[in-house]
Amino acid sequence: MRTTRVTAAALAAVAALTLTACGGEPAPSGSVTQIAGGQSTGKAATLLDRPFTKPELVLTDTTGKPWNLREQTKGKPTLIYFGYTNCPDVCPLTMSNIAVAKKALPKADQDNLQVVFVTTDPERDTPESLGSWLRSQDPAFTGLTGDFTTIQAAARALGIGIEAAKKEADGSVVSMHGAQVIAFSPKTDEGYVLYGEGTTVEDYTKDLPKIVKGENP
Repeated sequence: MRTTRVTAAALAAVAALTLTACGGEPAPSGSVTQIAGGQSTGKAATLLDRPFTKPELVLTDTTGKPWNLREQTKGKPTLIYFGYTNCPDVCPLTMSNIAVAKKALPKADQDNLQVVFVTTDPERDTPESLGSWLRSQDPAFTGLTGDFTTIQAAARALGIGIEAAKKEADGSVVSMHGAQVIAFSPKTDEGYVLYGEGTTVEDYTKDLPKIVKGENP
């Protein structure tokens, strides 16, 4: 069986359909989340025939300092995920799965792998709160917050749709966002592999040794 292959253009074309409400209803059918699952091939990874260019993104990290995505991750294997800390299910599970799988890597590979969590709810996710939340997952993970419009543009450049957080009738605040993780190659600095929200610890554990080398999982 081969890993699923789709084009970046195809993913970007349906970015508006990739939204998931954490703790709510799943995304509409035909979404990138479902395309990315790779269920028909038995593999979680979706290889992109036309990889994504790493967006020019400068936000604020958990120490309150500017953080340039392109500069800070140049030549390093990188996983990028857009989510928010008040998410009750998908976001913490995704980050936890990556954290557990990362520990199975050799120490040098663990140190080289960059995991970047970009908040989709910057109004509530301050550098301090974001840092506290990520430390419970993995202290080495990078958390970024800042202007929502800038974050949304970067997500859309990667075929991921996000919407500003909204207060529901019951008083809860929900941030709608795509649930994909995109892996960037250390060889090309391009996003060439995509994972959906159904990706397991076992999937990441199997694939990360190849991702850190810039190989196809």
